[in-house]
Amino acid sequence: MATDLRRGGPRPGRCRVRGAPYAFLLPAVALFALFFALPIGYALYLSLRKVEVKGLGLGSGARQEVWAGLSNYTAALSDSELLSSALRVLGYGAIVVPSMLGLALVLALMLDAERTRLGGFSRLAIFLPYAVPGVIAALMWGFLYLPDVSPFHYLLDRAGLPAPDLLDGGPLYVALANIALWGGTGFNMIVIYTSLRSIPVEIYEAARLDGASQLQTALRIKIPIVAPSLVLTFFFSIIATLQVFSEPTTLKPLTNSLSTTWSPLMKVYQDAFVKNDIYSAAATSVVIAVITLVLSFGFLKTVGSRSNRGESQ
Repeated sequence: MATDLRRGGPRPGRCRVRGAPYAFLLPAVALFALFFALPIGYALYLSLRKVEVKGLGLGSGARQEVWAGLSNYTAALSDSELLSSALRVLGYGAIVVPSMLGLALVLALMLDAERTRLGGFSRLAIFLPYAVPGVIAALMWGFLYLPDVSPFHYLLDRAGLPAPDLLDGGPLYVALANIALWGGTGFNMIVIYTSLRSIPVEIYEAARLDGASQLQTALRIKIPIVAPSLVLTFFFSIIATLQVFSEPTTLKPLTNSLSTTWSPLMKVYQDAFVKNDIYSAAATSVVIAVITLVLSFGFLKTVGSRSNRGESQ
């Protein structure tokens, strides 16, 4: 054994040491495969299948699962309800994403200002709504929107002012967007604020010596530096907007203005659990996932190319 060590032979335990990183990664890989890769593969499999009914569909063998090819995808892409729900979500996102990120940026800049007091309490108060589950937040705001139980409607009525019906027509988009703003602004604010706190103090001191005001410092130093955090929060907000489900589903019993297919994911839920057509639901889910991936990748690609051009200039 001593001869093997002098000649540079394999040392005891070296194979075990080399295999240790893979052993540590094994639980994460197993969980990823079990709860992420496997469901995606199963959804892809279901999207290519359908049920063929023979006769009246009664008895054993009357309903049989067969190969469907791309017919489920063709039906999903030509479904007018899915297209209408996608357009509604785009209108909803046009309100939510700019408002949420703008408000989060303003709050982060205010908390990062030198004269801010009670900064810790303010950060906690702004972030706390994010910890409230979406269903509970939608229920709470839904009852606040109802004219019969809302204290806001009562105060407006006592003041002799007209009270808008936020659960009907165009104001419904504002009502849904308000729930998303209330719950998601705090998370985005924390991301941007953390990026602001990582800026070296020497940059602020140099700006102060040059006579820059706090507004000029925010516009010319802080916002350009935290631009990557803004891109990240914008990316997450787009994905969350395309996947909106809990808010309209929770508010559905409170108003007739919300259809059962108001958003694409609500359409998937109806197909899978109401119409009992998991094959069409799987195909629609794959279409939504691909569109989300394309939009996200396109956005990141555009931002990356613009930043590269800016660095080259």
